[in-house]
Amino acid sequence: MALVPVPIATLGAEHSAQQFRMMIKDLARDNQGVTTGSDLKVTALATPGGAVQIGDGSAVIAGKVSPVQGYYNAYNIGSDTVQIAATGSTSRSDMLVLRVEDPEYEGDRDPATDPIVFFEVIPNVSSTATTVPAGYSAIPLARIDIPSSTATITNAMIKDLRQIANPRRERILTPYYFPGPLQEISGTSTTWKTHPNVTMATLAIPSWAATAKVVFSATNIRLAEGAIFAGFRFMLGSTEAVQEVRIDDNQGTSARRVYVEIVETIDLTTTAGAAMRGTNQPFRARMRTDAFNDGKIGADSLTSYKIDVEFLEGRL
Repeated sequence: MALVPVPIATLGAEHSAQQFRMMIKDLARDNQGVTTGSDLKVTALATPGGAVQIGDGSAVIAGKVSPVQGYYNAYNIGSDTVQIAATGSTSRSDMLVLRVEDPEYEGDRDPATDPIVFFEVIPNVSSTATTVPAGYSAIPLARIDIPSSTATITNAMIKDLRQIANPRRERILTPYYFPGPLQEISGTSTTWKTHPNVTMATLAIPSWAATAKVVFSATNIRLAEGAIFAGFRFMLGSTEAVQEVRIDDNQGTSARRVYVEIVETIDLTTTAGAAMRGTNQPFRARMRTDAFNDGKIGADSLTSYKIDVEFLEGRL
């Protein structure tokens, strides 16, 4: 092979289809998949039957026949319907893919009359299959696990296999310096409280985000007047972190300072998570004491917090 002497967008030059496919590969950063988390989603029909529907959207597909084949982009405008064969006496798994068959490299399709990119059902795949067969210029959209003697496809049978070619990510790093005066909690109640009782930040949740990876830390939390047994976590909107970081300190009654940090991933595809996408949501620190607690846990003008949130795109 040799260097292509005329780059794309050279005035007066002619460019081959291969050059454009190689440009798509470059723009896609050598990744294939759907464009966004909602593209080309496979679902059951509104009234379930012997077919599935594929939502609108676009994708990038790598040519697998030749190492210099390049990449293809494909669009589905509106929704499309694909028939799924009924099962007999045994169950079956089928894979629905978006495939390219370019006659320059394989097959005998005529671009003037035949579709070069199309949805294809690959029957009888493994019930754990997640990738297309070797050599296929295709991306997987869904696996359909069909029980025996079944002609009606429901959403419960559809396993989403889509991968986003270049998922978006957005990081928000927010410091919060508590101004004081001293706020304390004490006692032995295990009920979670907003402590200190303030909204530390209001975060814009991207509409495309599927998860939020949160690192939340507090510096110089004040402990005093006895042994401390407590928990620390956060709340984003109405969603409370599932995990907690425990504070176990038995250094007596004198005042001292500690650093605590929690790391957790918030699922934004649940009902509660989906309601937050595309909105602004408050972020708060949450703490609770323990049945064995004997001291006071405080925040004052020496206490500061770091809210580090990274939103990642995923299947929606």
